[in-house]
Amino acid sequence: MRFPGVRAPKRLLSYEAERQLSARQLELLDELEHQLLQGGLAELTMAEIAARMGCSLRTLYGLAPSKDELLLTVVDRRLHRIGRAAVEVLEPGMSPLDALRAYLRAAHEAVQPEAVALSADVAKVAGAGRLFDAHASYLMAVTQSLLDRAVDEGRIEPVDTAAVAHVLGGLGREFARPEVAEIARVSPKETADSIAELILRGLLAKS
Repeated sequence: MRFPGVRAPKRLLSYEAERQLSARQLELLDELEHQLLQGGLAELTMAEIAARMGCSLRTLYGLAPSKDELLLTVVDRRLHRIGRAAVEVLEPGMSPLDALRAYLRAAHEAVQPEAVALSADVAKVAGAGRLFDAHASYLMAVTQSLLDRAVDEGRIEPVDTAAVAHVLGGLGREFARPEVAEIARVSPKETADSIAELILRGLLAKS
């Protein structure tokens, strides 16, 4: 399923650059993601991160020129992987609303409970806001594209699809905020999924 005019955020670590990394460097990127999900990594220096990961400083600097860029690269890689998986669940024969439900549920994997610590930790890193905004904008653009199709096909009532996409696309990020996650009865993903479903049901065209 394609979305004309919608472009994914540019990867901080391009596919070409990633293909040139050694097996150990790729392993480190995966390990760094795991550590970020535990929280506290943003507080460490590059030397402390290298010690925790059991690698040399030179190896880390081979991945990124600074700690901030290293952490943002790890987060960006994670978000691109989840975003790609969310698009891959879509099948050509799906109705726009079924596709949107499937897409949002898959995209909300980014806000599983363990991601709350990651969001709080990485928020302290310079450039994190721009990174999260870029991925959120892409999610909203895909969401709006599917809503536009649903309107065109008469599946939902005519509506300001940009406004609705902004709300739907921001649910996961909103409920992953630590102060919000603390008051929700279930996980950020479950909360975002359930509220998205309520909104989509409210949009259904009246027969």
